[in-house]
Amino acid sequence: MSAAKPVTVVLVRHGKTPTTGKVLPGRAPGLHLSPEGRQEAGAAAESVVRLHPKIAAIYTSPMERAVETAAELASITGMEPEPLPALIECDFGEWTGLELAKVRRKKEWQAVVLSASRFRFPGGESLSELQARMQDAIAGWVQAYAGKTVVAYTHADPIRAMACDALGMHLDAIHRINVHTASLTTVVAASGWMRLESLNVKFPRGERGKVG
Repeated sequence: MSAAKPVTVVLVRHGKTPTTGKVLPGRAPGLHLSPEGRQEAGAAAESVVRLHPKIAAIYTSPMERAVETAAELASITGMEPEPLPALIECDFGEWTGLELAKVRRKKEWQAVVLSASRFRFPGGESLSELQARMQDAIAGWVQAYAGKTVVAYTHADPIRAMACDALGMHLDAIHRINVHTASLTTVVAASGWMRLESLNVKFPRGERGKVG
């Protein structure tokens, strides 16, 4: 392990949208939080400041649903979230906007589940490329925020990819990890190493909360 002070990265999935669990939205624009999602975003922001009162920076995926979730933390801290392309959702290419039930009936779905590291979404991105850009983002924060805490608002697959990395799991195991909407996953990283501190933590608003 590096002798330098590590950076703590709190990865927050965006709150629920009207299509969560129904459609593969990908990078299609115009998808906003549902009323429940806005409540989740508020609860997540409260949890972040309770667990990490000293935040050095807030970053967010450029997608509307992530920006809106990050805005709740901005309203508490007064800090402006910075959009970062590396945090964007996976590019699902030709599958963007398809119903999940239809996607799961595709013959290629078994490759997604069993060989995630080698699968490229038609006309889109591979999960290996997604993991690499997330690794690059965290490596940058290691250099810029040693000993500090960064909060990053993103999507389920980027968070799961980093959980795999921190646990030393092969990317093919990504679908064994669940990440709920507006949940917190925390990694600690320094040059050449990373560990998982917590996974899929979600605190209901105004309650003590639970770990899932």
